[in-house]
Amino acid sequence: MISSIEKNRFIIVGGGIGGLASALGLAQQGINSIVLEKASKLGEIGAGIQLGPNAFHGFDYLGIGDQARKMSVYIDDLILMDAIKGDEITRISLGDKFRRRFKNPYAVVHRGDLHAVFLEACKNNKYVELQTNAHVVGYKQKGENVSALMENGDQVNGTALIGAEGLWSKIREQLVGDGPPKVSGHTTYRSVIPIKDMPEELRWNAATLWAGPKCHIVHYPLSGWKFFNLVVTYHNNAPKPVAGKLVSKEVVRKGFDHVNPVARQIIERGKDWKLWVLCDREPITNWVDGRVTLLGDAAHPMLQYLAQGACMAIEDAVCLSEAMKSGLSNIEASLLNYQNNRIIRTARVQLQSREIGKHVYHPDGAHALLRNKIMKSKSQDEWHDNIEWLYGGTGLDH
Repeated sequence: MISSIEKNRFIIVGGGIGGLASALGLAQQGINSIVLEKASKLGEIGAGIQLGPNAFHGFDYLGIGDQARKMSVYIDDLILMDAIKGDEITRISLGDKFRRRFKNPYAVVHRGDLHAVFLEACKNNKYVELQTNAHVVGYKQKGENVSALMENGDQVNGTALIGAEGLWSKIREQLVGDGPPKVSGHTTYRSVIPIKDMPEELRWNAATLWAGPKCHIVHYPLSGWKFFNLVVTYHNNAPKPVAGKLVSKEVVRKGFDHVNPVARQIIERGKDWKLWVLCDREPITNWVDGRVTLLGDAAHPMLQYLAQGACMAIEDAVCLSEAMKSGLSNIEASLLNYQNNRIIRTARVQLQSREIGKHVYHPDGAHALLRNKIMKSKSQDEWHDNIEWLYGGTGLDH
């Protein structure tokens, strides 16, 4: 027998940033939800993430704008460096002019710090219930009822379900059935180090990208300038997905012998490096099955090159909330409305993330010279025009 509470709540599978954001979005409409997280504790691994102005629009909508801003480091520039010559190619200033144009700042934050903001807001929200050790393997639905099926044979009941459990989503596996993710062949190594370990000449208040042939290095400050986030990526045609594997510094050095010594210091200063082989999926048009839908990386996993994975999940949550303004009276139509409003934008970010990797991060020879010439020629106003489509979004525009 399904209780009245179960009949009036959403089930959200996945307690990451996207899942918690969707719970807060539904709460804005007075809709109850239960968040099911596979892990024994709600928290985030990983390191730094970048937040465009579109993320801050979402934070404000979800009621956590002030808290998110307190956790953020507001950098001055996005800087593109030539990893071979050591020269600056271009920079985008993120100062007053940028903020006036996009009505919010650009910032960087530790993923764990940001997740903690979402988690605290959910814990204090009467519409949100959190459950850990909840390993969801699928779903079933009948009429106005949906059930999340657990690995232990139990089920959690509700009136709709959101799959927000990332790249390897079991809900997507059942709903879409498109097999394993697409392996990019790019291997990324991540480290977070104390500020004192960062070379003084590289302690820039910027998100800096050193771009080289089939490789790049990124660094920026975190957590009130207590740490620096280090990311190095090598296009080594890695054949299989890997996530969070501890590796030695010797492993990280491979593929970076040709890089300028100033940039190569990043590898030497890094500690406790972890390896990921980057994956994404092809954009799809079917995110909805009756009263079940997808959100965030479960719907549109993307490569890191536009730094928009978390931002797109937050936009999804805002859009879903708006789609549910009419309440629970017509859930199927509301979910389709949400899907149709997000397909084109997220597909564009997915596909352009791939292209940015090819044409900005990793080109060589004449290709790199062309990149440098084009990017050096742009004024700040031209840069702002070029990125308007991305940072001007809110999740409310269609």
